[in-house]
Amino acid sequence: MKKGIIYTFLSLCLLVSSISLNAQIKTPQPSPTMKMETMIGLTEVAIEYSRPSMKERTIFAADGLVPFGETWRTGANASTKISFSTDVTVEGKAIKAGKYAIYAVPGKTSWDIILYKNTTHWGVPREWVATDEVARVSVPANNSGMTVETFTIMPMNNKINSAQIAMMWDKTVAAFTVTSDVDKSVMKDIDRAMAGTSRGDYYTAARYFYDNDKDMSKALEWIKMANKKDAKFWQLRLQSLIEAKMGDKKSAIASATKSMEMAKAEGNSNYVRLNEKSIAEWGGKVMKTMNGSK
Repeated sequence: MKKGIIYTFLSLCLLVSSISLNAQIKTPQPSPTMKMETMIGLTEVAIEYSRPSMKERTIFAADGLVPFGETWRTGANASTKISFSTDVTVEGKAIKAGKYAIYAVPGKTSWDIILYKNTTHWGVPREWVATDEVARVSVPANNSGMTVETFTIMPMNNKINSAQIAMMWDKTVAAFTVTSDVDKSVMKDIDRAMAGTSRGDYYTAARYFYDNDKDMSKALEWIKMANKKDAKFWQLRLQSLIEAKMGDKKSAIASATKSMEMAKAEGNSNYVRLNEKSIAEWGGKVMKTMNGSK
């Protein structure tokens, strides 16, 4: 009796050991998971998807792995997901902050891109719920000019408040534009910061207004306040650019000259060159220095 119990126990141990050994065998995933995070304007964007490979298969075609006109999970395995930390627009359509599944309906010359509320599906939902569609937009499908073996989603063509999310596989690329309302957020920060403003805040606000062609008189007021608090050569450089944009080249030359002198004193040759070039463009004269540079 005891021998039988011992034999059974040893057999179970060997079985568990065998299962444990088998569980330790790891192989590469055919469609590995990719997690990507990026900033579009002031919005944090995260994408999670699985990446299938071509493996000498025809991908986008009427009879391809991804048939034209059929809803596709934009990847493999679980549905591809995208999240936005703030409200955005996708191809001009307003999207609330949150997480969404991305589906696509590929065609020969264009794709429908769909943002879907329910992110729990493994691939395309068996029952499509129209009310779960947050947005459906049509974007061109182009020849990328190269072969992409493994399905790839990546941001491209970044601007200050927007970027495209490109989906590439085989020789096809389709991209949709995500836009973040940067101006609204920055203006709130500027209004809040101006209540107790530091030199750096004045400079940042002036820089934003200059870079985005906003009210130059306000930008000039702020950069002058920054230089009044503590003049810096890069701040004087910005003041000269604002003055030049406003048509006051005489003041611009004076500010650029001060910036150049401070930059020379601090050993910043890049700002020296920038100011020299601007002064010449604005019709001023650059005095020769002791080392003969202009």
